[in-house]
Amino acid sequence: MVNTAFKPRSEILTATPIFFPQHPSIDNFIVAITQTGFLTDLRNSLIVVTGTVLLSIVLGFFAAAALSRFRFRGRRAVLVAILAVQMLPGTALLIPTFLMFNSLNLLGTFAGLVLAYVAAVLPFSIWVMRGFFVAIPAEIEEAARIDGAGTWAVLLRIWFPLVGPGVIATSIFAFIAAWNDYLVAYTFMKDQAMYTLPVWLASFTTPTTGTDFGGQMAGSVLFSLPVIVFFLLIQRNLVTGLSAGAVKG
Repeated sequence: MVNTAFKPRSEILTATPIFFPQHPSIDNFIVAITQTGFLTDLRNSLIVVTGTVLLSIVLGFFAAAALSRFRFRGRRAVLVAILAVQMLPGTALLIPTFLMFNSLNLLGTFAGLVLAYVAAVLPFSIWVMRGFFVAIPAEIEEAARIDGAGTWAVLLRIWFPLVGPGVIATSIFAFIAAWNDYLVAYTFMKDQAMYTLPVWLASFTTPTTGTDFGGQMAGSVLFSLPVIVFFLLIQRNLVTGLSAGAVKG
């Protein structure tokens, strides 16, 4: 992908493949950046990703706290239901979700797209953060309550910092899921001005001109950079969070 992004068109379409570009050029990146809809779709992706990450963290944190630290009737049934939902393939839920969102007038809105992504990542978020909650010793909470801390103080001042690695892991998972999705964004959004970047990448292929491989690969490089940068910044926390969520609880 990176090699093709720096190749001129004459080297991309040669009969004999050329791995390294002989005449590197940034023309493909200029074409990608000036492609119609790039800045608009970039803004749309940032809006959707931000909403998805924040909502999944808030809902996942409170749900994990309730399912791990409180005892109530039906708690195990809820856990089993969350796990069962996680096993369902996303494509199997696309048409039912589309019909439901259509009846709620959520199609073609950022709110509907964010809710669809949150519904997809929330089971994973709950299970990962629940593993951290289960690992928190009860004595820490008891000591805080003896000092006069209420439920909200314990939740925000004690539990939230201790579940921090799990929050980071789930936020990155939500970020990647919302940033990379093409099918839901293309299906749910009616107006082209509300498309996200994965849909924008498809604009490099048209029935009349075919596929601009150089521009598409340059756009793919630009599209991949935010995910790579975020992953490198929080790689240690992400691995810790995934491991804890997998073996605890």
